[in-house]
Amino acid sequence: MTRIRELDALRGFAVGGIMLVNTWQHTEKEPPTGVDWTIEALFQSRFYPIFSMLFGISFLLFLRNNSRWALLSRLFWLLCLGLIQRTWYEGEVLTDYAFWGAVVLLPASFMAGGLPVLLLGLAGVAWALMPGVGGGAMLIPGLFLIGMGVWRLEPSRRLLLPGFAVTALTTVLLTGFWLDVAHLRPDAWFDFAHTWLVYSLAALAGAAAYSLGLVLALRPWSSAALEPLGKMALTNYVSGTVVIVMAAPMLDSDATRWSVVALAAATVIAQALISRWWLARFRYGPLEWAWRCLTWLRPVPNRLESGRDQNRPLSDPGVP
Repeated sequence: MTRIRELDALRGFAVGGIMLVNTWQHTEKEPPTGVDWTIEALFQSRFYPIFSMLFGISFLLFLRNNSRWALLSRLFWLLCLGLIQRTWYEGEVLTDYAFWGAVVLLPASFMAGGLPVLLLGLAGVAWALMPGVGGGAMLIPGLFLIGMGVWRLEPSRRLLLPGFAVTALTTVLLTGFWLDVAHLRPDAWFDFAHTWLVYSLAALAGAAAYSLGLVLALRPWSSAALEPLGKMALTNYVSGTVVIVMAAPMLDSDATRWSVVALAAATVIAQALISRWWLARFRYGPLEWAWRCLTWLRPVPNRLESGRDQNRPLSDPGVP
């Protein structure tokens, strides 16, 4: 398995997780249920960091064979798509990706080596976690840089297992502490700012643990199931938000919140099947193809000539 295929699988894994979290975020949560606590403790804020680090990697992959002017064009059209999506979906992230890609990743691409970029990314994440900054979208530029820096450093695969062990233990301990303070003992001495910081650190450690654990656990069958989702990540992300908006009345009427899990699971399964069917016939997903055409301002061939077409792409390095 090549590193590119692993990125596709990891991106597909993140697509599925984001679908679950986004569905849950757009529902009423009073009174809280066990489903709410589970999603908040194990999944919330764990998947967009994976996407953000992958975007930093994809930035470098795109620059291998393309100019920075082409990359700016690509980011401009991503911004336009995000603005369109914003008309029906609150909380879209494409505009943030396009903006920070141009403001942070483009200058960083001129820096030599991976360590300075990685340290700058860690500093950016630390800054975003400071009281008053707000975290959330402000973590994106730092995560972009971490992804870019790690990819340049090309760490040994022997670090996967110890890295997974450390990050998994860290997220378990921090999440347990957060659950104790935030839910079991809300009158504890910890104030809101400190509770939020612990939760954010637990989420970032969880994102790292999920990423490393998935790469360790990937097998040909699981990779084959996740890769189509990842190759059509943009199409699946945008179509998923359409499903969420259309299903909002049903979701809000379910006090148990199990409809959130059911809808997210059904959507991801359908997207995986459709993505597999589509990519057996076309090189790129619908939105991925349109994005390429707009980037180059010309039609890009998309239909495969046969099932053994040798011009199949690797992953789509520009998908956020």
